[in-house]
Amino acid sequence: MKRLIVNADDFGLTQGVNRAIVACHEHGLVSSATLMATGACFDEAVTLASAMPGLSVGCHVVLVDGEPLLPPGEVSSLLAPGTKRFYHSIGEVLGAVARGRFNAAEVEAEATAQMARLQSADVAISHFDTHKHTHMFPSILKPLLRAAAANGVSSVRNPFEAPGAVSGREALGSRTLLVRKAQTTVLRALLRGRWMVAVREAGIRTTDGSLGVAATGTLDAALLRAMLRRMPAGTWELVCHPGYNDRELAKVRTKLRESREVEMAALQAITPGELHEEFGAELISYGWNSPQAAAGVNV
Repeated sequence: MKRLIVNADDFGLTQGVNRAIVACHEHGLVSSATLMATGACFDEAVTLASAMPGLSVGCHVVLVDGEPLLPPGEVSSLLAPGTKRFYHSIGEVLGAVARGRFNAAEVEAEATAQMARLQSADVAISHFDTHKHTHMFPSILKPLLRAAAANGVSSVRNPFEAPGAVSGREALGSRTLLVRKAQTTVLRALLRGRWMVAVREAGIRTTDGSLGVAATGTLDAALLRAMLRRMPAGTWELVCHPGYNDRELAKVRTKLRESREVEMAALQAITPGELHEEFGAELISYGWNSPQAAAGVNV
């Protein structure tokens, strides 16, 4: 049996991103979203989420390319030297981790603060993931799992791409896709085993893995359909970033601009009925409320 969660990241980033997530949920395919506690449009996203009881809402923990929720002096090891911002890229974060700069207690404290902001706004957090998937790495994952357990958050995104989600032929057609396919393949081989052990030991639930991580920035309708056709049995999460490429987004530091509208069109080109009939998959969410959903979860 195949089960699929379709999760839209960056809820709360801009009004255009919020509107796009609402539109894709109302169309039927987006079943879940992760909300940025530090997003400029956080309050609007909370209001919108309250009107969509069928949308499970998780916490999109930001530890890279953004600003902390806690005072900078309380999380100084997580910040780029001489600034009040997190490191800009994953490469910079890994460099800081290698130098012993990333303090686990500060990771846990910042994640706790971000989760607490959602809960203070009456958001029932269904799961968590991280901006740019910093939780792939063990030294960051473990304090995040402690924060999740302390805040009653029982599920986490498995960020490792399903094998063969993107074919070699598809990757060769795009340098961006080729590089990201290579990166996700290597990271899966190096990290997934230890990652799964840590998640199980923490008693946190997760899926078999993800689709769309390698395709971030290049996901169109044709590629989405191809990935769904190849999706293996089990419970998987489609990671997506719908949004409107408007003036507000132009002010945000992000590489995902035009691609957000392309992804939105791709998500609106498939209905839950078509997902089941054409691809043999059941659409579920991180609510884990149904026996069917719970049956597919790794613990």
